[in-house]
Amino acid sequence: MRPVLSGEKILVTGVTGQIAFPIARTLAAENEVWGLARYSRPDDRRRVTDAGIVPVTCDLGNGEFDGVPKDFTYVVHLAASLAPGWDYDAAIRANAEGTGLLLQHCRSAKGALVMSTHSVYRPQDDPMYVFTEQAPLGECNSTHTPTYSMSKISQEATARFAARAFGVPVTIARMNASYGPNGGLPAMHVDAIADGRPITTRWDPCMYSPIYEDDINTQVGALLEAASTPALIVNWGGDEPVSVQEWAAYAGELMGVEPVVDVAPIEGTLRGSIADTTLRASITGPCTVDWREGIRRTIAARHPDKLVEPAHS
Repeated sequence: MRPVLSGEKILVTGVTGQIAFPIARTLAAENEVWGLARYSRPDDRRRVTDAGIVPVTCDLGNGEFDGVPKDFTYVVHLAASLAPGWDYDAAIRANAEGTGLLLQHCRSAKGALVMSTHSVYRPQDDPMYVFTEQAPLGECNSTHTPTYSMSKISQEATARFAARAFGVPVTIARMNASYGPNGGLPAMHVDAIADGRPITTRWDPCMYSPIYEDDINTQVGALLEAASTPALIVNWGGDEPVSVQEWAAYAGELMGVEPVVDVAPIEGTLRGSIADTTLRASITGPCTVDWREGIRRTIAARHPDKLVEPAHS
């Protein structure tokens, strides 16, 4: 694993979000980090400032960069719109156009990491299908944010254009299932089990390649250093495919309860989401936190009173 970046001036967008805040907090230990967000919640600015991050307010979709410096050496772009409605224009404006305008503004950077998603891949009938970076793209019609997959495909195209047009090296990282004390799908399921609520998932087995927060944080530097022109595209997920059913059962064992997992298939969406992480591993090295330890740490952080005797693998 390569060392964490140091002595750089780094812009992290969407800094108040689930993935971005731990990344920015980690980078701030050795770098000057600016955190870009809309800061719509009352405590967000204080939380960011307390972590040693310089807050800067900006709405990327509007393209207004007043107060945002241009001399960042690296950009970590995680801001995204996950609106619930069917307004494709708004989603593409925020996720695609906003990315292009950001990379234009920060075109002098040595590298940019642009966060994409596994939801850009065309759904496959086989839940055990392994998605390489060359797998077909297509609409993944999520019920809670139906415009998301198409707007992120548009974002990737814009980022690829920006890398070539502006000469800024780019890594486009397709995140699979991030999680940890700050949230993510497995963390949401941990919360449900702790509260005695059922989990609803879309297939049995419903597969993912979950990656724990600590591994995400430590892999950022290597992914930034690997940025290139034309843009590099890489799956960003953990090393072990795991089903919702498996991690729910393990979390239940750690908390001494029997979880309920309901299966409700949804047409037109991914039945499984296993990432081929061969390329990512060649860049970052292997992950250091296996999924069982990640689930245990997540429970310990979010529901310490529920954690009983550790389960045995």
